[in-house]
Amino acid sequence: MEKINIVKVVGRRQMHDFIHVVDQIYQGCEQYVPDLISDVKEVLRAHQDDRQNAIRVQPFVAYRDRQPVGRIVGIINKRANEKWKSENVRFSMIEFIDDLDVAKALIDKVAEWGRQQGMKKIHGPLGITDFDKEGMLVEDFHLLGSMNTIYNPAYYPKYMEAMGFEKEVDWVQVRVDIPETVPPKYQRVSQYDREQVGLRVIKVKDKDITTGGYGRRIFNLLNEAYQPIFGFTSLSEDQVDGYVKKYLALVDKQLMPIIVNEKDEVVGVAICMGCMSKAMRKAKGRLWPFGWYHLLKVLKWKRDDNAEMLLIAVRPDYQGLGVNALFFDDLIPIFNRYGFKWAETGPQLENNVRELTQWKPLHPQFVKRRRCYCKNL
Repeated sequence: MEKINIVKVVGRRQMHDFIHVVDQIYQGCEQYVPDLISDVKEVLRAHQDDRQNAIRVQPFVAYRDRQPVGRIVGIINKRANEKWKSENVRFSMIEFIDDLDVAKALIDKVAEWGRQQGMKKIHGPLGITDFDKEGMLVEDFHLLGSMNTIYNPAYYPKYMEAMGFEKEVDWVQVRVDIPETVPPKYQRVSQYDREQVGLRVIKVKDKDITTGGYGRRIFNLLNEAYQPIFGFTSLSEDQVDGYVKKYLALVDKQLMPIIVNEKDEVVGVAICMGCMSKAMRKAKGRLWPFGWYHLLKVLKWKRDDNAEMLLIAVRPDYQGLGVNALFFDDLIPIFNRYGFKWAETGPQLENNVRELTQWKPLHPQFVKRRRCYCKNL
């Protein structure tokens, strides 16, 4: 058997193999939700050796017998290392066939790449930015994945442990059934916030997001609210503008309650959308020629029966005031009107007790545990 060769992605051939190596890994897997190919290409090309944003990115492909058998991305986020006083190289987008030698060759390549630039620890899977997919799935492999989270085979975490990696942090996702009416606790707290704290929920239109400046105001809030969260670094203005243009335009604004105070300052936001998983599977990673139809159909005409609560953020000085009750008070009637039977959050840090306890009135299930692994170089 030929040895495993790890090759930098520098041209079309390597990029093609980087993208399509997942086809064989997930063939016949009903839980896997593919990325849009155009998004993968755009993200990698935009960030490779992006010294202006102090982020270095290098994708690699693993070959055996000239056939692609795995992939990985190495990331050095200088801003994150400076903020957290670390010397870390991240790995991301890791995929490999059921072969420990392939997994080890990929990790070793990123480790070598990181050591050459003075890094002392390798950890991941983490994103290029903190709004990318993060955390390797370690439980609930039978559940359908989502467009904003990583799905991976059950052998991945076994191989990480075999290579000497240890847990750094875990995330869980919260799954709740949608009640027919708003629970009394949320009603009481939201009434208090409106009458005593002076908060209110507003809805905006597409033009408010772009020309009205609400897109930037939302991401400025996210930057502020997420500062203490593991590994987080603020998005640059260019990155914010990119996210506003690309993603907020897709969101049904009825599913994006914004909380403002008496000064009209944005102090909270929840970004939700109908589940896109089945549509993404039908699109098979491509918008053209027919992928766009499957995505537009589930966004506009025929929704699935669950919602994805992608992001929730509250300004630090308003945390602890029950502000999240205003989100639930607003969203639960809308979820019912849209026909959503249940909802699932994005990954939540398992030690974020304040965030996780807010779901108690909805009798939550904690599912899809995922992990950031780490190892000294």
